[in-house]
Amino acid sequence: MDVLNWDGTLSAKDFRIGAIAFAQKWETLNLGYPPWSWVPSPKHPPLTSPQEEGYLSLEKIRISRPKQEDVDQNIKTDTGEEETSCSEKEDDIDDATLVQSSHHELQYYDFHIVYSHTFRVPVLYLRAYRSDGRPLLLDEFEKDLPACSVKELSKSKWTFITQEEHPYLKRPWYKLHPCGTVEWMKLLILGDTSQPKFEVVLELYLLSWFSVVGQVIGIRIPVNVLSDCR
Repeated sequence: MDVLNWDGTLSAKDFRIGAIAFAQKWETLNLGYPPWSWVPSPKHPPLTSPQEEGYLSLEKIRISRPKQEDVDQNIKTDTGEEETSCSEKEDDIDDATLVQSSHHELQYYDFHIVYSHTFRVPVLYLRAYRSDGRPLLLDEFEKDLPACSVKELSKSKWTFITQEEHPYLKRPWYKLHPCGTVEWMKLLILGDTSQPKFEVVLELYLLSWFSVVGQVIGIRIPVNVLSDCR
């Protein structure tokens, strides 16, 4: 394929190739998170093979958040009130596994990267739940998101993050809306004057995509990783 004429989308087959490359690269990054795993679909559309249809999964990521009574005790009532910056919030979320204590309650997150046949791009699905399995509503787990994501939610909550049925599990999950993905993916991939071959584009696609999408949930990929891959 001529990269210069590429429209920023992927086929289902290309998505799987890119997904496997992303999962392998993720392990080498050693970011402190478990590996992504490819989950094949038990049912697949008539025009695709079972090997092509599936999704990436990163599950049971533990995030520890102070209990509300501890937060209330630490609230300042004078003019010296402090605010948590976006970077500080992200640093908290970057710890995939934290030690449970009497002053913190654990919350778990599952992340799935699913191919959208409508938009022809990857889409991040997520769900949050407590240690006893009770699911968290968006208003409950948005406290764990970086401050910049919370700000975006306040402006366009149901177009930024939507809730719908998981295409494989058939249960309600939240997802980051993929609208506009193809435009910024073309900028990320084709912005380099070296004009990589399409095989290289497939290897970089999900890594480049997650370097943007991951920031929404507080998972950051070092900038130098992308430059080292080119």
